[in-house]
Amino acid sequence: MMFKPEMIKLFAGVITSWQVIVVTIALVFYFMLVSYVSRSYHRPGSFSFAAKKKKQKPVKIPETEINEEEGDDLGLEED
Repeated sequence: MMFKPEMIKLFAGVITSWQVIVVTIALVFYFMLVSYVSRSYHRPGSFSFAAKKKKQKPVKIPETEINEEEGDDLGLEED
């Protein structure tokens, strides 16, 4: 088992090696490219597999005229 100073020296050597830095930069650019392409080709709703619902026209309910003689059948009287 390595001691703490040896582990720190090993990690510092690995992190600062040119291979790790190059691979890290390459991965960052790759993920940026994938993100850019996915955003540029994304069209909302174009590849939807769900059945599209037709827009229904709102149903017009005919207004019924309340006969003043009959009242509103609530038992309340206006003053």
